[in-house]
Amino acid sequence: MRVRVATALGLTAVTALALPACSTDSGEAKPTTSSAARAGTPANSERQTAPLSSAALKPLLLDESDLGSGYTRTPERPAQHHDVTVLGCPALDKLGGDAVTGGSLDFPRKAKASFTYTGGSDSEVSEELYSDSADKLSDDTGRIFDAMTGCPAYQVLVGSNAIDVTTQKMSAPQLGDERWSQLLTFSAGGQDSVVKQTAVRSGNVLLIVSGSPALVDRHLDKALAKTTASR
Repeated sequence: MRVRVATALGLTAVTALALPACSTDSGEAKPTTSSAARAGTPANSERQTAPLSSAALKPLLLDESDLGSGYTRTPERPAQHHDVTVLGCPALDKLGGDAVTGGSLDFPRKAKASFTYTGGSDSEVSEELYSDSADKLSDDTGRIFDAMTGCPAYQVLVGSNAIDVTTQKMSAPQLGDERWSQLLTFSAGGQDSVVKQTAVRSGNVLLIVSGSPALVDRHLDKALAKTTASR
């Protein structure tokens, strides 16, 4: 069985959907030491005060030509609503709403793309872009990351499926105005799936790259460069 995670902050609040599959991400490294980081706010980034529309965000997403060979865009899955219960993490449970049910963050201006990489092993990477005021992006993203990483281990019940989750903060690259990063391990049916998630705020745009740790590290810089090139 492979543990798939519905995304809300890339994978934000951990609605883990245990779906049958023959492969697993057993080749991924286990979580190591970590820390989330915030930085000062460069004046040139913060001049971007008017949020971008969803239509304006869409062309800023990475595509197959940006990623290179071996990547296939994954069709967007329709929204699904599940009976979700979080056990052992009161702070995350209190978030409620989309943060627990696996929907998108509560920003109306957004765009998303997901890809499967078949260059030797099946792995996934997704990119999400959101736009709002810098303060709202900062406050909401920080609140969710703090809740998730504040609970190093907890369990999510999705219907009759129980998924054990462990989280660790990671050191984020010194990019943008603020940044957060974490490593999550989802365990179900005797199999583990390790997912890295890194968020970078640049002015009034929030970038989130999630998926296989190696792919997140490989594509984060180019994702941010494409996002900020025309702003």
